Amino acid sequence: MTRDEIIEKLQTKKSYQKKGVDWLAEHWDVDPALIQECKKIVLSAECIQDRMNNDNGNELKSSTKYLDHLKENGLTQADVKSVKFWQNMMGEQRFSIVTHNSWHEMPNLKEDLLDYIKTRSVKVPKVTYKKTKDPICYEISLPDIHYGKITDEPMETIEKHYIQAIMDLHKKADGLEIDRFLLPVGNDGLNSEGMSRATTKGTPQQDNMRWRESFRGYWHLVSKAIDYLAQFAPVDVVVVQGNHDFERMFYAGEVLDAIYKNNKNVTVDNSLDARKYYEYGINMIMFTHGDKEKTQELPLLIATEQPAMWSRAKVREVHCGHRHKEMLNEYMGTKVRFIPSICGNDLWHKTQGYVGTLRCGQAYIWNKNRGLEGYLQTNVMNYGLEGTKN
Repeated sequence: MTRDEIIEKLQTKKSYQKKGVDWLAEHWDVDPALIQECKKIVLSAECIQDRMNNDNGNELKSSTKYLDHLKENGLTQADVKSVKFWQNMMGEQRFSIVTHNSWHEMPNLKEDLLDYIKTRSVKVPKVTYKKTKDPICYEISLPDIHYGKITDEPMETIEKHYIQAIMDLHKKADGLEIDRFLLPVGNDGLNSEGMSRATTKGTPQQDNMRWRESFRGYWHLVSKAIDYLAQFAPVDVVVVQGNHDFERMFYAGEVLDAIYKNNKNVTVDNSLDARKYYEYGINMIMFTHGDKEKTQELPLLIATEQPAMWSRAKVREVHCGHRHKEMLNEYMGTKVRFIPSICGNDLWHKTQGYVGTLRCGQAYIWNKNRGLEGYLQTNVMNYGLEGTKN
């Protein structure tokens, strides 16, 4: 018997729920562990249904938002592990759900992913790039794009902003002897953890697309940027997990790693470390989202986690996202830099007054022998995508 058949039998014949795991396993000739899993799924689904039927759930039940959300994502209540209901300050109903393992529920995404990886992960010959006499690592950093977030712009425009920023920052570097590109990705690259429509810790988010579409759209977008840059110099991709997408960004990093596994022109760092380190000549850069660590303690943390790299480096910086604005401090010779975002504001940020004066992307010029020599900036308003002012 399959997992779904066992669940159906447990749901349709209540007496089976009272039987022991060993009895059912022998009766149906299946693994006891599978019986145990299915019983938990059925019982949790019934608890959720009971809650919807009680007095506290009447308003939610009548609104049908919860049931519509399940239907929209191809789920049944048997797929829901737990659900949390609450009201916001305006009295509006809100909920977040946690599902059981749901890869079996999304064959289209899985097939699309496998097909895409097969077509892209074929062995790619190493490109012979132009030799440099005064080598530069050119870091293009576009954190916190919050792909899938509801803003005043359609998703197509947001994607154009990202690619145009990559291209414009590359164009501005004309004349520099770029030896390598450094492309940090993530840092709240996605707006939510997906099906829950919430951040990693559970803060509700408003997304403008379904969770499968945003996941697919994000790694397609990043791969376009990587392919563009790889025409001109090798690309080192560093995956940085954020507080909105800590889980899904790791999954996206695994996809990128699989796509470029046989591409000698691209490397992808999707290691399990929460903080990533990059060394280029005399330069040392730590990448972290910036929502967890105390900034003044970062220099000691760097020296503790990477003592050998610390001793070799003469220039050390920490690059963070999270705040959507430019900030720079220096602690014991180590600069901690918060990098601005090209992302537009959603309704919540506007209501709270968190309105940035300029949406911009930045690229940092790391000379292999002389350290950081400055940065270049591109502003979203220059792209000609938002209309013109007469």
